[in-house]
Amino acid sequence: MDNLLQNNDYKTWLSELKSTIQQRQIKAALAVNSELIHLYWELGSQIVQKQENAKWGTGFIDQLSNDLKAEFPGMGGFSLSNLKSCRQFFLFYTKTHTNRLQLVRQFEDFQKSQQLVGELQSDIFSIPWGHHLLILRKIKNQPDALFYIQQTIENNWSRAVLEYHIETNLHSRQGNAITNFSYALPEPESDLAQQILKDPYNFDFLTLAKSAKEKDLERGLINNISKFLLELGKGFAYLGNQFSLKLGNKEYRLDLLFYHIHLRRYIVIELKLQEFQPEFIGKLNFYISAINELVKTKDDNETIGILLCKNKDNFEVEFALKDINKPIGVSEFKYKELPEEIKHALPTPQELENQLRNIG
Repeated sequence: MDNLLQNNDYKTWLSELKSTIQQRQIKAALAVNSELIHLYWELGSQIVQKQENAKWGTGFIDQLSNDLKAEFPGMGGFSLSNLKSCRQFFLFYTKTHTNRLQLVRQFEDFQKSQQLVGELQSDIFSIPWGHHLLILRKIKNQPDALFYIQQTIENNWSRAVLEYHIETNLHSRQGNAITNFSYALPEPESDLAQQILKDPYNFDFLTLAKSAKEKDLERGLINNISKFLLELGKGFAYLGNQFSLKLGNKEYRLDLLFYHIHLRRYIVIELKLQEFQPEFIGKLNFYISAINELVKTKDDNETIGILLCKNKDNFEVEFALKDINKPIGVSEFKYKELPEEIKHALPTPQELENQLRNIG
């Protein structure tokens, strides 16, 4: 590609691009991430345009990478792989139902292409490049990508947390629980509450035997409370399990109690390691009333109940919630199931204790 250095069009463009990068470097000192993403967007935009319009051959990106690295030796981001990622970045967020190349011709300069992205989602320049690379590698369509960008900004996700939510398909689970919130809660609170629920919940950090009981599920969630809270989402504060409620001469214990900081509501979670049964709703409704009466203060909003079942029939759930006026949501959960033959091959807690005593 050495002959490109003799091409006046290429040399002119390279000079202009170097000047642009120098200007961006100055601005980046004030707003590092946003300006860096703008720079990568502009690089991607210009590479796409030159590939379409110039007659430099398909390998000019290699030459461009070498020239930019030579001009800016202390600045990263000009490797061949990253320039290709910049190109992919631009194309991914400018895809429409029209031909890509027609769109590139339509937006011939950076300002216009930036305007297009503003119409799509201005937040695109607000997350780190590493997050973008992760999204580009794992997400195949623009709406899902924009969902994860918005969630990253709202929840201040690290790259590891973003990857967890992508791997567990949060975009297809968020807000999908069967609830009665639309008529049990006022707007816009009903929409906000709907979005804090998922269906199904992913408890893959748990491994339970087929014969496991609900107490085993509860114990596993509490022993992995940080992972459990990550799966529940932002705003959940854990208050306790087997929370005691005294009504008259009887004592009742609900499985899990949380407080949602943003909704300012207590959240009662009941666990059922079996298929949904309509009578579960009655019990949860009772617990919600008890929390509202005994625990909630005048500064708190009405309590929400969440029923987590191993599986459910959505029609049956909808019918069971039909005449319930307390806000309740029902979701399934998934976990790793330990085959019985492996379970029997493992020592019991008592056997482990005896073995440790013998070693000592």
